[in-house]
Amino acid sequence: MLLNFTLLIISLAVIIKSADLAIRYSSRLAEGLKLSRYLIGFLIVAVISILPETFVAITSAVEGIPAFGLGTLFGSNVADLTLVFVLVVLISGHNLKVESRVIKNRFFHIGAMMVPIVLGLDGHYSRAEGVVLITVGLCFYYFIFKKNKREGKAGKKEIKVSDVFKLLLSMAGLLLGAHFTVRYGVDLARGLSVSPVLIGMFVVGLGTTLPELLFSIKAARRAYDGLALGDILGTVVADATVVVGLVAMISPFAFNQRIIYISGVCMVFATVLLFHFMKTGKTLTKKEALLLLFFYFVFVTAELLIN
Repeated sequence: MLLNFTLLIISLAVIIKSADLAIRYSSRLAEGLKLSRYLIGFLIVAVISILPETFVAITSAVEGIPAFGLGTLFGSNVADLTLVFVLVVLISGHNLKVESRVIKNRFFHIGAMMVPIVLGLDGHYSRAEGVVLITVGLCFYYFIFKKNKREGKAGKKEIKVSDVFKLLLSMAGLLLGAHFTVRYGVDLARGLSVSPVLIGMFVVGLGTTLPELLFSIKAARRAYDGLALGDILGTVVADATVVVGLVAMISPFAFNQRIIYISGVCMVFATVLLFHFMKTGKTLTKKEALLLLFFYFVFVTAELLIN
């Protein structure tokens, strides 16, 4: 047990250091490409950040338990939209600034999050629906790119291949750190005789959010609020559309509709609540963050009571 705890701490240290490096090199990339930090976070960092839950979801589909992956995806999305934003605001020590273009796109965000809910109301995802989800996700990303690509500040720095390589290397460190954090966290929980439901919800579900959590906290502490926002919001949209679509294409599956009625609905409601808070004053305040935290606790309580 002591060994698992030690390895868990080492894994977290790897994540923290990797997040530092990822912010440095993604910021340089944004300047070189003359793109906003929000767009870099949304399109590049977020796509890399979703790899942990993508691996969990695809593995569960291949092994014949795709519904487990769906639960993990929706659960981690609720955590991203509430708990992760709460920690980013509280630990960074300042209200999170939200740019106007992020608020203007809120209806597209909410719409994208509702697609998997509507398609999943019958408790089944087909391959055709998987294609629809992937198409929606890719179209949404293209839309965000077209709307934001010219809004970055003009930069004088040239893109260095070494910076791109170091960014990929630092993101790999985030992913490996998250993988081993989940692994040793599960081993530690089992050693403490914690129930499988709690392991799945708090270790696997929250463990897959570690890359975007640590990255966004570090970004916000350096006043790169756009980078933090882009990472979290980009991760959530990709999980709900592209990743769910991939799972459905690999293995069409039926699932307990409670996943949609509880996790799915909470995911959409959390999105609406978050954008409502961000619209007021174009910031996310500590008070609003605490309300998001309360919402997350309600979600967790509902999941525990039902499961």
